[in-house]
Amino acid sequence: MTTQQTVKIQLVRSPIGTKESHRATVRGLGLRKIRSTSELVDTPEVRGMINKISYLVRVL
Repeated sequence: MTTQQTVKIQLVRSPIGTKESHRATVRGLGLRKIRSTSELVDTPEVRGMINKISYLVRVL
């Protein structure tokens, strides 16, 4: 049985005042409020989403 790598991210800045696509990316990653965390499977798609909003999140 193989275990998939995961990445844990935390929202550290508010998406208010950012582009609509960036707000949608935050929601797509499962983040709602500031300091909320989400643990996702580490895939190239998720990494791309994190890179897009890197100024709003922190990788834990």
